[in-house]
Amino acid sequence: MERAIVSRRTDPAAAAMLVLDPSDEDARALSLRWSARVSLTPRILFVNVFALAMLAGGFFYLDSYRSRIVDGRVTQSIREARLIAEAVVAVPTAQRPDLSVKLARDMGSWIRIYDADAKLIIDTRALGLRNFVLQDPDKQAWTQGAARFLDAGIDTVVGTPRAPLYRERSNGLAWPDVRTVRSAPTVAATVWRAPDRTPVITAASPMPGGSVVMTTFNARDITQTVRVERFRLSIVLFVVAIVSVLLSLFLARTIVRPLRRLAWSAVRVRLGRAREVVVPRLPERRDEIGMLARALSDMSLALRARIDAIEAFAADVTHEMKNPLASLRSAVEGLAMVKDPALQERLLAIVRDDVHRLDRLITDIAEASRLDAQLSRAKFEPVDLGAMIAALIGSREARGVERGIRLEFDRRQAESLVVLGEGARLERVLENVIENAISFSPDRGLIRIVARHEPDGVFVAIEDEGPGVPEEAREQVFQRFQSLRPAGEAFGKHSGLGLAIARTIVDAHQGSIVATERTNRAAGARFVIRLPAAETAG
Repeated sequence: MERAIVSRRTDPAAAAMLVLDPSDEDARALSLRWSARVSLTPRILFVNVFALAMLAGGFFYLDSYRSRIVDGRVTQSIREARLIAEAVVAVPTAQRPDLSVKLARDMGSWIRIYDADAKLIIDTRALGLRNFVLQDPDKQAWTQGAARFLDAGIDTVVGTPRAPLYRERSNGLAWPDVRTVRSAPTVAATVWRAPDRTPVITAASPMPGGSVVMTTFNARDITQTVRVERFRLSIVLFVVAIVSVLLSLFLARTIVRPLRRLAWSAVRVRLGRAREVVVPRLPERRDEIGMLARALSDMSLALRARIDAIEAFAADVTHEMKNPLASLRSAVEGLAMVKDPALQERLLAIVRDDVHRLDRLITDIAEASRLDAQLSRAKFEPVDLGAMIAALIGSREARGVERGIRLEFDRRQAESLVVLGEGARLERVLENVIENAISFSPDRGLIRIVARHEPDGVFVAIEDEGPGVPEEAREQVFQRFQSLRPAGEAFGKHSGLGLAIARTIVDAHQGSIVATERTNRAAGARFVIRLPAAETAG
């Protein structure tokens, strides 16, 4: 046993199952480790964090939102450039500078007008209106620097094209919008990137005589709006992430910890310590884990009961085998010393009797030990108990019933006595009980078998006229190797397993078998068998 335990301790599959309580000496000896690869905690966390990652896609949605706003501002700048060109042309040349300053102030942009030779003739900034001032990133707070870094990172992840850096040009033809307008009578616009990563939009519109009006606008509000929304989304994601992680850990705690306790108990049972282990039933849990805990607890109790029964059965077998073996050994030793032929014949008779007794005992023990496994694999089919009892009585009478004992079967012919079961096993039950009744019946006694259909199944009673079963022994007679034999019967004729085998079979068929006294009779035993009918079985 110790050798088996040691081999299991070094089992790598068991070593990767679970973390054991470090305060438990057995846990330290087993050295089992819980592997994160099989733990539910990281899986629960991953699922919830993955959902949050999907929500974090809102950051990238903000980039497309910013692109749409910029596109709208470009369209607005093109429209404003065209309106400015029309307004400037509509007034006399002397009033054009004042009109340009007024329009630039109202629109918040920098207006420049170039003549046909691309020479600057009107500049609102030179006229004193300094409403276009780019921010120096080196003089801004660190928060703006962090915001610019985040903008760059998101643009890289999304793959947003990087706008060209805005720089002033001394020559009008150096502006791509001006060159576009001079080559074709259309309105052109370009989006630039300021040093602080805010968009700068330039737009140019043609004027009569080859002149060009160009507007420049720093759309700083677009970047600020996007950054504010991103900050709000970050706060929401942070709060949701904290709540999600806490809920995930709580969920993992309510799932993983009881499962770990159950797994540890199962490992201890597997290592041969079933009697030491108390599998937690978790009565406060009304969910599937609670159901699992109670099922495992019931299974461990059933396993413990089965182990106890096997050990008791082994002890009983050892005890029962010793008696005939001791008698056999004494007879064999006596044969070597006895010379009298009559005594030798008597000793040989004892040897034959003990050999037959051992053979019968071993046969019954082998059947009793295999019975549970065979019944678990048995396929139940409809069986007519009435026909079976009649056939058994006919076969027994054909072989002859000793001591003039009579067998009587009482049943209603039109009554159905069909049950679900294995015919051979149910036949063994009836044979054992009938043989038990014959062995206890007096000479020329009557054994009466009654079979009836009841609302809850089929009822079979087997009555004899023997001494009966004392009330205090009515449960004992169904135990293995327990036999209250009648006075005068030769020792060793029965193994004491017949009624125990009968009860095992009946229990496997969801029925019951009990011993009672006969009704309205002075003496005799009565064994009552109840089995569920075919329509109610299962």
